[in-house]
Amino acid sequence: MARKLSYGEAINDAHRLALINDDKCFVIGQGVNNPWFVGKTTTGLMDEFGPRRIMDSPVSEAAMTGACIGAAMAGMHPIVFHPRMDFMYLALDQIINHCASWNYMFAGKVNVPVVIRGIVNRGGEQGPQHSQSPFGIYANIPGLKVVTPATPYDAKGLLLAAIADPNPVIFIDDRWLYDQVDDVPEDYYEVPIGKANVLKEGNDITVVAASFMVKEAMEAAQKLEEEGVSVEVIDIRSLKPLDTETIIKSVKKTRRALVTIEEWNFASVASQVAKEIYDGAFTYLTQPVKTLTLPDVPAPASKSLEAVYYKKSSDVYNIVKDMLANKD
Repeated sequence: MARKLSYGEAINDAHRLALINDDKCFVIGQGVNNPWFVGKTTTGLMDEFGPRRIMDSPVSEAAMTGACIGAAMAGMHPIVFHPRMDFMYLALDQIINHCASWNYMFAGKVNVPVVIRGIVNRGGEQGPQHSQSPFGIYANIPGLKVVTPATPYDAKGLLLAAIADPNPVIFIDDRWLYDQVDDVPEDYYEVPIGKANVLKEGNDITVVAASFMVKEAMEAAQKLEEEGVSVEVIDIRSLKPLDTETIIKSVKKTRRALVTIEEWNFASVASQVAKEIYDGAFTYLTQPVKTLTLPDVPAPASKSLEAVYYKKSSDVYNIVKDMLANKD
């Protein structure tokens, strides 16, 4: 049976089910009991499961991540979360040189079933050290899977799929999505990693989006629909592995594509998606693929600059209108 849950509550529900069903699962992170750090995503878990399974860690990103990687190799199923993705940089040696490589280095005989959850904490005039969403860094690393749910349903299902995966998954949730509400089943279910979701079918243009920009793309698509423009919206859900097949199939139909992800464009997932479209559907395109990403500058610490820096549905709307105004 489904009931209405917010995005944050859906993540909490996934944690709870995993902890109930798997006594090898535990959660560790900074501010695990503090809504200012994690919203409602871990509320009540400490009271229900106790400090042996819900651990509020010291400010030691590399140490807690490394400890969880070792625990995973020893047979545990840890979830280690970083309340701001910016500070995951401090654990990159553990994530890239160790976590992502052990299964390969041991010829598949050692698994690392760890979920590393990074929260995008953009906005609020927090500046460049608290507002980053460096998706491309993690998607670039062999041995890592990277998921970015955009809906409450997917937030629960992808987290459960990540926990069940025998090797490391980077699970990225965006704080700006925490209040989104959707029908979420009470029971255990998994959303397959590596499978995109066509949220809205259309014929005039394909908009490929991830994370927060899925919401903005859908708002723009609804407005464009009222004006007679048929937009197909794809939520890629998984940055790696990337569901190229679904994207290419859509672009072959619409013959135009806009890719929008809130990340810097250079060496980004957005530019990789554009490259995949060129490789798989070049002869179908009637005009170049467009990307809508963040400006190539650090995040500002000013509300007026943030209003320009972060992209929104109106930006998607304007680019689509411009592309269709110049269609063949």
